[in-house]
Amino acid sequence: MAIGTKELAVTELDSFENERLAEELKKAKAELFNLRFQSATGQLENHGRVRQVKRDIARIYTVLRERELGIRVTPVAEAAPAKKSSAKKASTKKTEQASDAVETKEA
Repeated sequence: MAIGTKELAVTELDSFENERLAEELKKAKAELFNLRFQSATGQLENHGRVRQVKRDIARIYTVLRERELGIRVTPVAEAAPAKKSSAKKASTKKTEQASDAVETKEA
């Protein structure tokens, strides 16, 4: 696994919703700002942490962009499965209607 925080592994980021990813991104950017400030004033003790936080930020941006492009799937909320079942019913009705229309054209 790449260097970075274990809490923000790609497998963990996949389970986050977009709002949670935005929160994590905001936290990471704030931490990076603080680390850069500490580095400029000579108070930074762990220089490797800057690299870890930069990679975490890049990882979050990658997951968000992949979701935007449809490469990665956004996790489904708890209430959404009920909606999916009704959506499946609607799609099966449309499929049945389309097959009925094809049968009537053939006849």
